[in-house]
Amino acid sequence: MNKRDYYEVLGLQKSASADQIKKAYRSLAKQYHPDFNKDDAETAKKFNEIKEAYDVLSDPQKREQYDRFGHQAGFGGGAAGPEGFGGSGFGGFGFGGGIDEIFEQFFGGMSGAGRRRPPGPEQGNHLRYDLDITLEDAFSGAEKVITIPRTETCPECKGTRAKAGTKPETCPTCKGSGQQQFARNTPFGRMMSMQVCGNCRGEGNIVNEPCPTCRAQGRVVKERKVDLKIPAGIEDGSRLRVSGGGEAGTRGGPPGDLYVVIRVKPHKKFKRQGQDLVLEMPISISQAALGAEMEVETLAGTADLRIPEGTQHGATFRIKGHGMPYMRGSGKGDLRVKVEVKVPKRLNARQKELLAELAYINGEKVGLENKGIFDKVKDAFGGG
Repeated sequence: MNKRDYYEVLGLQKSASADQIKKAYRSLAKQYHPDFNKDDAETAKKFNEIKEAYDVLSDPQKREQYDRFGHQAGFGGGAAGPEGFGGSGFGGFGFGGGIDEIFEQFFGGMSGAGRRRPPGPEQGNHLRYDLDITLEDAFSGAEKVITIPRTETCPECKGTRAKAGTKPETCPTCKGSGQQQFARNTPFGRMMSMQVCGNCRGEGNIVNEPCPTCRAQGRVVKERKVDLKIPAGIEDGSRLRVSGGGEAGTRGGPPGDLYVVIRVKPHKKFKRQGQDLVLEMPISISQAALGAEMEVETLAGTADLRIPEGTQHGATFRIKGHGMPYMRGSGKGDLRVKVEVKVPKRLNARQKELLAELAYINGEKVGLENKGIFDKVKDAFGGG
């Protein structure tokens, strides 16, 4: 039997936010909850389908995998029929804690006197660092050392928040659950809701003798040097991930990661277009008209370039293999040389005479300021 798309099950678009997913789930779960449809087996199946869709789409990692691979990602264990309501409560629908956990999902509270577990380990926050590098660094690759201020597990108390030689004690108010239970009335009757314990602030324990180093925070701020290897060919805006380089976790959780965002500074001569480099190079009128063999600057030294006769201003020539390296794979892009024909602003008498001679041969008129030179050239050629 083919499964329906999870977004379709919850009546959502693929772009739905986490809040929209949660809201849609709660609304549908109330409508199809087996407690209110005890004699309808189809409703039970529908409820199972809704819960399965929510379990995947509410988890960022599972949702990412589902968006990429669909049901082939292997989520969901198939629909459980009415038999799923057996002696294990609603375990067949993924609620390991039975009816208490169902009401916890729906109403933020619990139907009985059970207690939630105290909060467990949490991963630390990820960090971002923007690193400016030169185009030469991006071309050749580089090794950099950066300094990162970050929170780390306190070396004195090892994250317990208590002074060395002591340890936290179980909170007498919540008995280590991190939660306090309160009764409240709802449209479905009197329910017991849970709130964060005001005495221990949800930790489940209290510290009578705080660690003087971290002041009972369990973490301290340190500056750490991080060695970073920048691969050749890296592009502006690329991110490098340093696993475990972020903030320290809490309650024994793992540290976050460090993401280094690369910013390649503009170069005075070269512009990058993908893996190609573009260079604007000035040439003279003579070189453009007569052609020339020239040396062109590259990021790795120089390269030879032949300018053919009659080259026009703005013409572009390609020198293969002198661009940026490919990060994945071998080889390099190309260097594209765009020539700019430069007209001299100041000429000596001999240069003017030669240009006037060329103008006469081509039958071109020249400005009045050079008429004397032009007449001289005409006379030399026997012109009338």
